[in-house]
Amino acid sequence: MAIPAKRATVYFDPSIHKALKLKSIETSKSISDLVNDAVKAALAEDAEDIAAFEERANEPLISFSEMLKRLKKDGRI
Repeated sequence: MAIPAKRATVYFDPSIHKALKLKSIETSKSISDLVNDAVKAALAEDAEDIAAFEERANEPLISFSEMLKRLKKDGRI
């Protein structure tokens, strides 16, 4: 059995709302589906970022000046 959707009121900038309406028509998806997809993608990206931070948590820290020195040494700046 599917979990029923929750209702929320969201206020969009008029230009964003217009773009959503146009995309909704173009893709045959509801504005709710478009917004849900965008929020899911943003949350998934956040989860990836958190995982990357946790993966690197035990790496040694270096100062900004040391990082600049390394970049200069490697010819990146």
